Amino acid sequence: MGDLLIERKDGLLILTLNRPESLNAFSADMITGLTDQIKRAKTDHEVKVIVLKGAGRAFTAGGDVKSMGTASANDVYEHIGELNQCIVAIQESEKPVVACVHGFAAGAGFNLALACDFIVAAEDSQFVLSFAQVGLISDGGGLYFLPKLLGLQKTKELLFLAKPLTAKEAEEYGIVNIICPLNELEIEVQAFAERLAKGPLKAYGKMKKILHDSYLLSLDQVLERERLTQMLMVESADHSEGVAAFKEKRQPVFSGK
Repeated sequence: MGDLLIERKDGLLILTLNRPESLNAFSADMITGLTDQIKRAKTDHEVKVIVLKGAGRAFTAGGDVKSMGTASANDVYEHIGELNQCIVAIQESEKPVVACVHGFAAGAGFNLALACDFIVAAEDSQFVLSFAQVGLISDGGGLYFLPKLLGLQKTKELLFLAKPLTAKEAEEYGIVNIICPLNELEIEVQAFAERLAKGPLKAYGKMKKILHDSYLLSLDQVLERERLTQMLMVESADHSEGVAAFKEKRQPVFSGK
């Protein structure tokens, strides 16, 4: 079966972390497979939205605790380098990426979910950054993503004290977009992803790029990026379709072009 399951369905690329016996702890094949699939989706016009989920009882427990204490510094450097490539691929993907979370999203698994554009979580989910409990710092982008969502003080609380969050608390903090009962999670995620898939994918990708870059840009620079990008968008097929649909009082059928 492999450590990563791949399914294509109705415009969705569904990537399932598949090491249920270890709560989907990361393996090299899993992470490199994720990176490869996300990069390939860039030029796959059949893929509209990417969904990331876990098999079995959890989303992912992150790093494999069985290897802790045995890996060399060089091994860790290489492993985190592969994880970093995956995080960057998610961030650079012009296709929306949705994390479907149940059970635990722990350590770098929490940070993997944070890298996604949206998180839909089951009510039973728990989010925890447990690095400090084993004398490590957060990796996988947590030190980048969390302060932007929560501010420094709350981020330090979660990191230093390894404070777990329920799905409800994560929603209140703005980490999770939607929570639902576990038995409705698959339906909720598919409906959410399909709604995204019907949208103007080209506009999504352009907005995502500017939003992520905005942390490093001044207001004047963002305004100019918006201005230049909108020049391209007004000539797009999706804009023409959106205007036509509005005038004809119907739902638009976007092509992503």
